[in-house]
Amino acid sequence: MKREDLTDMLWFMAVAEEQSFTKAAARLGTSQSTLSHTIKRLEARMGLRLLIRTTRSVSTSEAGEKILRSLAPRISEIERDIDAVMEIRDRPSGTVRITLSDHALDSVVWPKLQPVMKDYPDIRIELDSDNGFRNIVEERFDAGVRIGESLDKDMIAVRICPDWRLIAVGSPAYFEARGKPEHPQDLISHICINQRQIRSGGLYVWEFEKDGRELRVRVDGQFIFNSSHVQIEAAKSGYGIAYLPENSVLEDIAAGRLVQVLDDWSPYFQGYYLYYPSKRQNSPAFSVVINALRV
Repeated sequence: MKREDLTDMLWFMAVAEEQSFTKAAARLGTSQSTLSHTIKRLEARMGLRLLIRTTRSVSTSEAGEKILRSLAPRISEIERDIDAVMEIRDRPSGTVRITLSDHALDSVVWPKLQPVMKDYPDIRIELDSDNGFRNIVEERFDAGVRIGESLDKDMIAVRICPDWRLIAVGSPAYFEARGKPEHPQDLISHICINQRQIRSGGLYVWEFEKDGRELRVRVDGQFIFNSSHVQIEAAKSGYGIAYLPENSVLEDIAAGRLVQVLDDWSPYFQGYYLYYPSKRQNSPAFSVVINALRV
């Protein structure tokens, strides 16, 4: 069947269902004369009379009734399928992939997403915990999470948490044996727990600031990690001083498992941002994630 034949058939169905050229023309958004001409053209091509016209009514012929019974269920099925597709388009669903650090995952993203996602069972979330910087375009992530000062300019950035700071902590037993540092430079003579920077491959140089004076200190110790979780455990076990996000060790400090030092030298860093390519067309699922995370 040619495409024009299918269109004409749909117009025939409208007349047969409405039993009126006037009502069918209004339903189709066309003129009565155009509709009448289309039906006559269809009947001529088929060599069949499909409609019986009188001055007061319109009804289907025997051939027209057979075509209507055959065509109507198929058109209804197509319409249901299209409606289902449109519903999927409007309903948040699909997978959202995000790369982020373990600290951003534990302290911000997971606490915010956990209660919201229960309302969206059709959304799948993949959270790839990695403390290095990933190329979200090349690796096909939908978004990444970084602190504001490290964002690329060609990315859209949505703030998802307030500013936070790193603090120096150690176990009570460690400080009892080695004493507490009074100045960041004192850390040079202490045992410290280092962190490997994945992007550069070097060790993180501890950054301090007080009264506008910035100070960077290279520390040394027995252990080097690239995850904050194990740094916390190592510090609690007495293996030295660790420099960690404050909100990740507050409970241990309150419980006396860790002790904070150099508080007045601990600077704040820009909070985390969710970032993604500026040319990205956001899906309903990704929009749900953005709204759940934004401050």
